[in-house]
Amino acid sequence: MTIRPIPAQPEVVIYSVAELDRRLKRAVEGASANVWVEGEISGAKPAPSGHVYFCLKDEREDAMIECVMYRSSAFRARRLIVDGARVQLRGRATLWAPRGRLQFMADVARPAGRGALLEALENLKQRLLEEGLFAPERKRPLPPHPAVVGVVTSAAGAAIHDIAKVAFRRGGVRIVLSSTMVQGAAAAARVIRAIDRLERMPDLEVIIIGRGGGSVEDLMVFNDEEVVRRVAACRVPVVSAVGHEVDMTLTDLAADARAATPSQAAELVVADSRAQRQQLLHGKTRLMRAMRSRLAEDRAALHALQTSVVHLRLSVAEREQEVDDLSQRLEQCARRTLGRRRSELERLHRRLAARHPRTVLATSRAELSPLFVRLSSAERAVVETARAVVERKWARLEALSPLAVLARGYAIASTEDGRAVRSADEVAAGQEVSIRVHRGRFAARVLADEGPASGEKTS
Repeated sequence: MTIRPIPAQPEVVIYSVAELDRRLKRAVEGASANVWVEGEISGAKPAPSGHVYFCLKDEREDAMIECVMYRSSAFRARRLIVDGARVQLRGRATLWAPRGRLQFMADVARPAGRGALLEALENLKQRLLEEGLFAPERKRPLPPHPAVVGVVTSAAGAAIHDIAKVAFRRGGVRIVLSSTMVQGAAAAARVIRAIDRLERMPDLEVIIIGRGGGSVEDLMVFNDEEVVRRVAACRVPVVSAVGHEVDMTLTDLAADARAATPSQAAELVVADSRAQRQQLLHGKTRLMRAMRSRLAEDRAALHALQTSVVHLRLSVAEREQEVDDLSQRLEQCARRTLGRRRSELERLHRRLAARHPRTVLATSRAELSPLFVRLSSAERAVVETARAVVERKWARLEALSPLAVLARGYAIASTEDGRAVRSADEVAAGQEVSIRVHRGRFAARVLADEGPASGEKTS
């Protein structure tokens, strides 16, 4: 038995999810850089960040790709990225890793096919708006109870049946159909002729123009400029009921009123006779109830007036008594007020008399007389006290005065320069001195110096 070796298995490479996403992203972006793609926009949704997310569909095949246009590019193309528009986008395909989702990042958009048609439609709408064709003040009110209603639509469509069914159910009205094509290249001229036929009816009161739902191309006849201008020029009010509620055409803007569907247009134009009857009955009931209530109120008011007339004299007497009471109270109040004013006046007179100049002067004189006596007495007392003090000081001064010593027989000898001689040593024999005695002065000459006497001290 021969044993053969088992061949080596090739090594298996395992990627992470993130690595696989990155590889796919590089492969997709490398193969689709700056490519142009054309399709129909669906589900356009602007985000708060300014980016726009939408899908681009292929009308001929069942194919779709998710797209994103970032804020910087979306701002320039915001009028093109709308549902139903056919556009051409330039960008590149990429893989958004967080969701593993393939998407097309567009940076340039331009209209193509039906998108170009929508752009032309928007330009026409703006031009007619500037002319005032859609102005609210041009809108006319619908007649409340029309007898003849004209309808411009196809005789084979469901719109006329819906209008007639609702109109006949709501009330008696005459429906006049002016049949026309409502789609196709020749439909615009047919619609205008249908309106002309209806306007030749003298008793026509209102026109309903419209059709059922359809694609944008099917409704383009109601965006035709000639049709829009003819609707705006109708001599009677026009109700536009084109397509479904989500559909909006220029005819809707030019008409006097817009209905979401042909059935709703019939409801707007034809009043509901049953509802009107119910409203009349309800109004009659409310009117009768109000009349009965008003009669009851008037009857009660009349009874009250009659009662007031019967008791008129008593009422007058009561009012006269009130007047008498008020007059008495007024008189008492006047007397009290007059008494208070008189007392106040007398008090002011007394205050004024007390402040009269004569009274003030007399009072001041009476107050000054004792003050003058007190001042004189105080003056004499001060003078006597001062005199006694002066006399005491004079006596002391006299006791210390050298003149008093001189009066007792003493004398003062002074040299020629005026110095008093206090010692015999201060003079010499033959020197002249001046001798001051109690009364007068005389000159003397020193004959001899005997020196100080016994018992005397020399200084």
